[in-house]
Amino acid sequence: MATQAKTLQLVQTFGRKRNATAVAACRTGKGIIKVNGVPIDILEPQILRVKALEPVLLLGASRFGKIDVRVRVRGGGFTSQVYAIRQAIAKGIVAYYQKYVDENSKREIKELLLQYDRTLLVADPRRPEPKKFGGRGARARRQKSYR
Repeated sequence: MATQAKTLQLVQTFGRKRNATAVAACRTGKGIIKVNGVPIDILEPQILRVKALEPVLLLGASRFGKIDVRVRVRGGGFTSQVYAIRQAIAKGIVAYYQKYVDENSKREIKELLLQYDRTLLVADPRRPEPKKFGGRGARARRQKSYR
C-alpha cells in the first residue's frame, strides 16, 4: 500500500466559467486527455474543440507526454463548459509541474499561458445580475406614458 502511494502522483484543479465547473485530475501516465470519459479529440461542438485544446497546443505535446488528464464538467452551456475545461487543464498542468517536476519549468509554463490569455489561469468573476421589480430584467424598466 505504501509503495502504491509513492507512485501515484495526482493533482486536482478546477476551472469555472459562468455556471460551468470543470475538475481536472492530472496524474502520471501516457498523455491521454479525456473529458467526461471521452477523448478530447472528439469533443463536441467541433468549432470549440480548438479552444479546449489551446493549453496543449501552446505548451506542446512534449510537456503533456507523461501526464494523463481526466476532466469532469457539469453545468452551464457548451461554450462556458469548453472555457471551464481549458482553464482546468491549464491550471492542472501548472499545479502538476509545481508539485512533481520543478519550479523553473512551472514558472516558464505559467508565464507562457498568462502571456497568451489570462483566463487560462484566472477565473472570470462576472455573474448575472439579479432581476429587480418594475421591469423585465436587471436594468430594463417599464416605459412611462405621461398621458
